[in-house]
Amino acid sequence: MTPTITAFERSPDGGRGQARDMRVRWALEEVGQPYDVRLLSLSAMKQPAHLAINPFGQIPTYEEGDLCLFESGSIVLHIAERHAGLLPENANARARAITWMFAALSTIEPPILERETAVLLERDAPWHAERLPMVEDRIRKRLSELSRHLGDADWLDSAFSAGDLVMVGVLRRLNRSGLLGEFPNLAAYVARAEARPAFRRAFDAQLAVARAASGG
Repeated sequence: MTPTITAFERSPDGGRGQARDMRVRWALEEVGQPYDVRLLSLSAMKQPAHLAINPFGQIPTYEEGDLCLFESGSIVLHIAERHAGLLPENANARARAITWMFAALSTIEPPILERETAVLLERDAPWHAERLPMVEDRIRKRLSELSRHLGDADWLDSAFSAGDLVMVGVLRRLNRSGLLGEFPNLAAYVARAEARPAFRRAFDAQLAVARAASGG
């Protein structure tokens, strides 16, 4: 059965591949699973039909038969457990890959999202000039720790896994901040992941939606 995912009809990122459906598209491309995409407007995301799938009115969602999922991390884990290629067969390595998924979403992403809020929504606030450097220092601390673990390895734990997919999806949110460039091994790690054919297919699919929405 071909799953259906939801995505922005007009993505706020303008096709830079940072909307969270990108992670799901990428996972499906990595495992070779065809999928359909249902595009939603911001208003449609708040309607009862979509809220019945995701009570928070967000994307992406994942529908396959009578299974409906939301939260990109959960969806990626489901895909990785159903298909070969994103989780190691060894039980311990598999557990470590899943741990890196949680680390990406629970440890690395929160300060990055906090920075986005500061930059996009609080730039005119009187505390902005003091708050932003503090938030960026918290990001640097996490990036330093992640950089130390990665060292000169290609991936977080031997072979590419769902852990790397989710981690890179999170780190890419820093692409325009300049922060990632302060850690050359992390910048190279992201570039290595972005060079994967499955990533390129997912990115191009999301970009095509953005271009169509803008008339380009």
